[in-house]
Amino acid sequence: MKVIQLHNADNYRNETKLIQRAAKNNREAQHILYELHAPKMLSVCRYYIKDVHQAEEVMLNGFFKVFKHLKTFKNEGSFEGWVRRIMVREAISYLRQKKAIEFATENEHLEHDYGNNIKTNIEVAEIQQLIDNLPEGYRMVFVMYAIEGYKHNEIAELLNISEGTSKSQLFKARQMLQKKIKELNNSSYGTN
Repeated sequence: MKVIQLHNADNYRNETKLIQRAAKNNREAQHILYELHAPKMLSVCRYYIKDVHQAEEVMLNGFFKVFKHLKTFKNEGSFEGWVRRIMVREAISYLRQKKAIEFATENEHLEHDYGNNIKTNIEVAEIQQLIDNLPEGYRMVFVMYAIEGYKHNEIAELLNISEGTSKSQLFKARQMLQKKIKELNNSSYGTN
């Protein structure tokens, strides 16, 4: 059934028309949009939320908001980017409700290179596991900055923290990840 419905996307030939139909509560169009974007959006939610079932729940709530507010999408920028922002906000909201976000408050003078200078042969699943094991605040800021591309002032606004706290959380997350990746690399090469 999924294949047949996705094949129907060819009938629309244009995501804009698909979005217009979905905005008019056309269930088939909504379903096709969901099927097209759900895998990526689950990945977005999964970056923030360790448990895949909870991440799926957040994604479904996010899609509910997408379809509820679809008429406000003005075709400025990509639809995927618009949906992605909704998913990020939904994940943050979920974590706030669970009171799962904690941020270290110590301010450190940070003048380190933030470049990604980690060389590794670690699999993507192992990297996701390392990100999952970061403390919640570190993980949220790391994902928003390094993966989603938010700037520190945007992160600060979304999370109700200072820019300094955002920078500190990112610095500490990267330090922790570099240490863990180095440990994994050493253990896989037998040089522990």
